[in-house]
Amino acid sequence: MLSQLHFLLTYRCIFECDHCFVYSGPGAPGRAFNPDQFRAVLDEARRIGTIDTVYFEGGEAFLLYPVLLACARLAREQGFAVGIVTNAFFATDEANAELFLRPLVELGIGDLSLSEDAFHNDLTADTPPSIARRVAERLGLPAGTICVEAPHVEPGGERHGEAIVGGDVVFRGRAVDKLLDGLPLRPPRDFDHCPHEDLADPGRVHIDPFGHVHLCQGISLGNLWETPLADLVAGYDPAAHPIAGPILAGGPVGLARTYGLPLAEGYVDACHCCFETRRALLDRFPRELAPRHVYGLD
Repeated sequence: MLSQLHFLLTYRCIFECDHCFVYSGPGAPGRAFNPDQFRAVLDEARRIGTIDTVYFEGGEAFLLYPVLLACARLAREQGFAVGIVTNAFFATDEANAELFLRPLVELGIGDLSLSEDAFHNDLTADTPPSIARRVAERLGLPAGTICVEAPHVEPGGERHGEAIVGGDVVFRGRAVDKLLDGLPLRPPRDFDHCPHEDLADPGRVHIDPFGHVHLCQGISLGNLWETPLADLVAGYDPAAHPIAGPILAGGPVGLARTYGLPLAEGYVDACHCCFETRRALLDRFPRELAPRHVYGLD
């Protein structure tokens, strides 16, 4: 049951992290949500009737701070719980952190998720996320940390005679192009189901400023600037979706076989197999595999 909307306010970010699902960075597409568009989506969320939570993500949502505040205020006024994901670049000291965070406390934001790992910061220093968390706790703003461990081969670890890849990275987006070197591969037959997303009955979707409604980053349910969100959700037939259907039936390897695509000898994980397969299908399914940007293409 769909209960959460996650808004990618922009694809732009001050960082260009190697593990980013959506290829965010300083040169990412600059289009952004505006409050009028956001209000229209909230109206659709009320029509759906099961959605109670809104998250703001990116890219980096705080790059659009006035828009972030206006949209968060609209969501709170309409009774939605609100969370925000950020790298906390603004928290150069406690005074600046409070300047950005106090208005969120006044709005009743329920969750601040702070990216705090070696992809974002020198962890030997007092980092912006650590400063932001300290200030958030003092202000009474619920805050937690998202820490993504880099991929590595587990020393002495094996599964069915194969080396185990440790860390928290899932291999879709930029990670496929930046983080594969030296990692062991598993045969395609291992990837006969999706271990991460419930494509049959999604509990959340991501919405980007181009209108794409993502079942998983880069798998589009449709475009809500063309078809209202409530209609997209009501009309979603998982088995009939040309990307979600084959994945549900046979996983990433099933998607490749459905469309007669050659498979590599091995992949690091299911997302790697799925992402490479989807990238090969971009020109065939431009509406369902969108936007091209999240596949590292123009």
